[in-house]
Order: sequence, then C-alpha cells, then structure tokens
Amino acid sequence: MTQPISILLCALGGEGGGVLADWLVDVARHAGHPAQATSIPGVAQRTGATTYYLEVYPLPHSQLQGRLPVLGLNPLPGRLDALVSSELLETARQIGNGLASNDRTLVISASSRALTTAEKMTMGDGRRPEGPMLDVVAAHSQRHHVMDMARLCQESGTMVSAVMLGAIAGSGLLPFARTHYEAVLEGPSSSAKASLRGFALAFDLVTRQREQAQYVEHVMKPAVAAPSASTALPADVAAKFPAVLHPLMGLAHQRLMEYQGPAYARLYVQRLERLLHAETNSPDSTRPVTFEATRWLALWMAFDDIIRVADLKSRASRWDRVTQEVKAKDGDVLKVYDHFKPGVPELAALLPQGLANRLLRWDRARVANGKAPWSIPLKVARHALWGMASLRFLASLRVLRPLGSRYATEQALIEEWLSGIESATHQSPALGLELARCGQLIKGYGSTNERGKDNLLHILRHVCGPASQLPLDEQAAAVAHIRQAALQDEAGLALDQALLQHGAPARPVKEQPVLWMKNPRLQKT
Repeated sequence: MTQPISILLCALGGEGGGVLADWLVDVARHAGHPAQATSIPGVAQRTGATTYYLEVYPLPHSQLQGRLPVLGLNPLPGRLDALVSSELLETARQIGNGLASNDRTLVISASSRALTTAEKMTMGDGRRPEGPMLDVVAAHSQRHHVMDMARLCQESGTMVSAVMLGAIAGSGLLPFARTHYEAVLEGPSSSAKASLRGFALAFDLVTRQREQAQYVEHVMKPAVAAPSASTALPADVAAKFPAVLHPLMGLAHQRLMEYQGPAYARLYVQRLERLLHAETNSPDSTRPVTFEATRWLALWMAFDDIIRVADLKSRASRWDRVTQEVKAKDGDVLKVYDHFKPGVPELAALLPQGLANRLLRWDRARVANGKAPWSIPLKVARHALWGMASLRFLASLRVLRPLGSRYATEQALIEEWLSGIESATHQSPALGLELARCGQLIKGYGSTNERGKDNLLHILRHVCGPASQLPLDEQAAAVAHIRQAALQDEAGLALDQALLQHGAPARPVKEQPVLWMKNPRLQKT
C-alpha cells in the first residue's frame, strides 16, 4: 500500500513554523497532491516548541480516480518519515520522545542552540555539549542533514522557515519539483525575494550533501557479482550443508584456499561439520549456530601476519585500485611506497615455539631495562623490482606458516572456542548461538586482536560452563549482554561491569612496564 509521507516540523516562537506548514500544504496543492496539516502548540518557547504535523500523499489526485486518502492528525512513534527542527536540542528532545527511527526517518536540523533556562541559571558555563546531541541524531535517523541555519538566514536576510523549506526541498523527500516550491514563495515584495534567497542557499547545501553521501555510498558499496567458479563451493562440500550456508561458505572456502591451501580449507569444513552435527536435534532447519560461525571462523583462521600483509600488498588488483584512486593516466609515473615496522612479536610468530619464546623473553628484558620494544622500520618500493621481489618472497613463506608459534597458538584458541560452542549447543541452542556470535570480538591486529581473544576466552571460561554461577537458562542472555559490553569501549570498563553484574570475575589486570624518560632540558644543564 502507498502510505502518506509524514513530516513533523518543530520551531520556536516567532520563527515562522506555522508559515512553513502553510507553505508545504500550498506546495502540495500546487502540485496536485492531497495534504493535511495540524499544529500542536507548546507551553512556552523553551518548555515545548510549537510543532506542526503534516501528511502528504505521494500520488496526485489525477491518479486516485476521485478517491481521497485518510490522513492522520498526529505523529506515531517510529513511523515518522521526516523530522525538521530549527534548534538542535529540540531535535534531540523529539528523538527522545521516540518519534524518529534509524530505518525510516530523515532528520533535518539546525546546528545552532537556544539556551534553556536551566543552562542560563548555572553560575559557570552551563551549556550542554553538542557532541552527544549530534550522536543521537546520527544514531536515530536513516539519513540526516545538520546545518548552520542561522548563518544561512543572515546571508539571505530571511527567517528560518524559508531555509527549512529549502532543506526539505533539497532532501528529495517529497515528490515535488523545485519550481513547485518557488511558485509558492514568489512575490514582488522584498521579503519574498529574501525567502527565495534563503530557500536557494539551503536547497543547494542539502543537494550537495546528498550527492556526496551517494558518492561515498557508491564507492564503499561492495560490488555484487554472480558467484564465479573460484568462489563456488565444491559439490561434495555443498552436499553436507544447508543451501543457506553455501554463498558465504563459498567465499570463506576460497579465502582459506588462497590463505594456506586445500588442506587448510578442508580443516575449515571439518570444523563447521562439528557444529552442524551439534545442531542435529535443533528444530531450526537454517542451522543458526553453524551459520553464525561460518563467517567468524573463516576470518579468525585467516588471521593477519607478515605473510598475509605481504601477499595483499603485492597483488595486481591492489596496483589497479591505487591507479584508479590517484586517477593516474597513461604515461604518468606512479610510485607506491609501503611502510612496515615489524617488531619482535611479528617475527616470533614465524618461528617455532621454542625460538619464539626465547626471542620474546629477550624483548621483554629490553623493555624491563627501560628500552623501547625492538622494531625495524622499513620502506618498501612496491613499484620497484627489488621491492616487489621482497614482498613476493615474504608471501611465499606461507608454506612455513604452520611451523610458526602464532599458527599453533591461534589454532589452539580456535579449538577452545569451537569446543565451547559444541558443548553449549548440546545443552542450549540459544547459548551456542551467543557463543558463536562472540567470534566478532576477534578483529584487528596487534594489541586489539590480543584483547579480543582475551575477552572471548574470559567469557568461555567464566560466564558459561562449569565455572558459571548462572543457571543454564540465563547464560545465553548474559553472554549476549557481556559481548555487547565488550564492543562498547576499548578500555573494557563496560565489559568488567557486565561481568560483575552476572556474577563472573572481572578480567585480571595485566602488568604494564613503567618507562622512565630522561628530561632533555636537564641533560643540557
């Protein structure tokens, strides 16, 4: 069914909110569309703005064959198509009322503030910071345009109502042409000309923002292509798994083939078979636990190391992408330098466990003596023969990867995670699903990657299983809450609070070396 387009206008006293509502109704009628507007007066200028609610039917009267749509008189929470406000705090207040939603609502707001009475009463600087309000706008809107409406009004010499009309027109929300809006504003008076100037400034600004957002979305959107022979799942593997898993498994299988070879891809399939077998008695034919683990398992098994980085940086596809990004033309000279700074952990990852431990102990001793961790900065010319040869040599070392300490450590952690999922799935499919979702904690590289693995292991060992103090039917919800807390902040404060809330111990505090730095000014004297 075709639904009316719902718009809530919020304006402070004297800003022309009623005029704006009348303009929009006139624009709709000028274009031949049904429209209706109602006003909801506020108590005072800063205890409640005057709001105007409009509904515009997207089809003109000519297509309705004499029928008239039934239009609403007030906005419904979560069903608003557009929230337009002349003041930032008022925008946040209306969002706090539950009217906007991140899957539907366009938010157009001024970035300026009119201070509340409470802000003025403070002895010091009582102004509320704008950052959290902007975060609220971004989090609760499908798309948004926040602009300095006060500046546009000053430049054009008009009221904010004309600027808000131009922003609505430029957003493309309503099925009207620019001429429909301008026809309502036109007139011989100087105020009409000023309104047209303010309308044009806001229209052009929002139009540019839309074009930029569409360009970024187009650039960032991954290309969708039909499954190729290289990404298609082998027939013998596909026969073992539900069809819903095949597209993602095909991509994962191909990635692990490139990462380490056929044997490693078979190990991936065997691990998923274990989870699929654990879900045999599940009433859900889509096998949600296996489906959730399909992606995170592949990403974890293809962990980043020096070999992987060298392989990615030396691929021909990367050269083509860089060439396109810098818009290099035929005959242009393009030079690409890759900067590396491998340290002891990266080098130890390629060595057997015994040698790796000795090398790591040596580096820890250096740090304990007040020295910085050892590393060697490298600048590799990707465009030069020796640079490409060195990258390809590092990439060829993948045959030695299974002998390295990092490989053994990662496989042991993966097995502990999978065993936890298996055991939990047999007891509670919901708990197994939440543990599978914990795979998203493993991301990045270096300290970020290590922290994610520590958090995952802490959940496995203390929140569920024999060590847990929670009943089985409460463990799934606890794991979900703790996982979300772990993704909130890098320091892990929210994670520790969530662990304690569910009766699990907080993460142990890790030792950090104290480095004493010499004061260079004292050395000179």
